[in-house]
Amino acid sequence: MQIKTSKHHVTAACLLILCLSIVSCQKQSIKEQPAEDAVAGGTPEDVELNAINSSFSENWDSYTHGSQYTTAQASADFGNISGWNQGRSMISNGNLRVTLEPNALSGAGGIVSNIDVSDGSAYELDYDIRFHSAFDWSRGGKLGFGFAIGEGNAGGDPAWDGNGGTLRLMWYNNNGRVYFHPYVYYRDQPGQYGDNFGKSYPSSGSLNKSQTYHVHMYIKSNTGSSTNGRAQIIIDGTTLLDIPIRWTTNDAQRLIRNVTFHTFRGGSQDYWMSSTVGYIYYDNLVVNKIS
Repeated sequence: MQIKTSKHHVTAACLLILCLSIVSCQKQSIKEQPAEDAVAGGTPEDVELNAINSSFSENWDSYTHGSQYTTAQASADFGNISGWNQGRSMISNGNLRVTLEPNALSGAGGIVSNIDVSDGSAYELDYDIRFHSAFDWSRGGKLGFGFAIGEGNAGGDPAWDGNGGTLRLMWYNNNGRVYFHPYVYYRDQPGQYGDNFGKSYPSSGSLNKSQTYHVHMYIKSNTGSSTNGRAQIIIDGTTLLDIPIRWTTNDAQRLIRNVTFHTFRGGSQDYWMSSTVGYIYYDNLVVNKIS
């Protein structure tokens, strides 16, 4: 009888220990989940929402001047978004101001964010952009909103396998002449990095600080191995790029899946850096799915 009681006590003790262990693990798991917007200023964070939009617009006029534009606010405005850096985004007189950190390149110094949109074969977008009056052009960098198709090849990953591409914009300082040029990853790109097709805006002279430029982009998927896609960039009514293009050769990856928002210096080499803080302003964003 004593032996049976002892066994029951042992069994009960084991069950108690097991229960406490499960509860402890559950508490630890909950504790380790980051709270929304709890990330420190320089770190991008991901927030998942159910909204996957096909069209949206934002002019930031409803936000308070001088306030941080948080990840939660960006998610509410755009839908599913990844990589937003609220520590580098602020509202400035009805504009979105993005900070470029000194002595840093790519995502370490700016924002590399992607907005999940409804898969489509044709999209267009518009936005305004302006450089701060004291902006250091440095060597150049990626900027603004753009599109990712299929796997969204970028960052030195050429699109030669036919599974994706990106349509983006750069600013570039060529021995003192500063201009926009296309930056495109696609199936037939000639080199490892994005193709600029030898195009620049303005075609002569330089961009001006404090001047607002209006950017329009249009992207259309191709089918199969045909060169019946389209890439178009128009700035202030002047066509920078408008070409037929073969984005992909894999129909499973032919659709536009993301709107990109990449704003940073670089390049990866140190000569792309600046020793100063830089500000770029955005306004009047409109994104539309056409098909």
